Amino acid sequence: MKVIIFGATGMVGQGVLRECLVDPGVESVLSIGRRPCGRQDPKLQEILHDDFFNYSAIESRLAGYDACFFCLGVSSVGMDAERYRHLTYDLTMAAATALARLNPGMVFTYVTGRGTDSTERGRVMWARVKGKTENDLLKLPFKAAYMFRPAGIQPLHGVESNLAWARPIYTATAPLLALLVRVSPKSMTTTERVGRAMIGVARDGYPKPVLESADINRF
Repeated sequence: MKVIIFGATGMVGQGVLRECLVDPGVESVLSIGRRPCGRQDPKLQEILHDDFFNYSAIESRLAGYDACFFCLGVSSVGMDAERYRHLTYDLTMAAATALARLNPGMVFTYVTGRGTDSTERGRVMWARVKGKTENDLLKLPFKAAYMFRPAGIQPLHGVESNLAWARPIYTATAPLLALLVRVSPKSMTTTERVGRAMIGVARDGYPKPVLESADINRF
């Protein structure tokens, strides 16, 4: 299986990349980002790309892939609705539309989050935007598309948050987070399980298009 990853420098993306590199069923990985992901591996290639709304300059390098694991995302904190929609909906759809045209047999996975509003009519701005993004991704002509809605995520295997203030919190609470993964699988998962689940749905499919934490933890 040949895989494209967006967002490999973020916490979720780091974990997904790690699982792809250790899985013998993943033949090659193409990371697309604004800066290097910091990993070296014979399986891994990188494209440094600045314009995440236009892929015409690199289209020739995006064909021939079986799956895309889209792990890019921004926080809505301090952001108005128009800006958040642009960086969430427009950005994601630009990449997905290009990939669907170039790879009609591709499986596309998208990381949203618990509380995403599929009706697009709720009061919470970010949840409406994420819901519309999910809904429109599911309409694209991919082989299949899966929406990942994890709640809490524990970083494992050296994966770190991009937020400096969050790193000591994850370190201090690691035993508690590990316990929550076991006793509350509906509310907590790990970067390892997210990565394994993405590989799993790309390879074998899944009975439904939206995966909550409990679904992710089955992998």
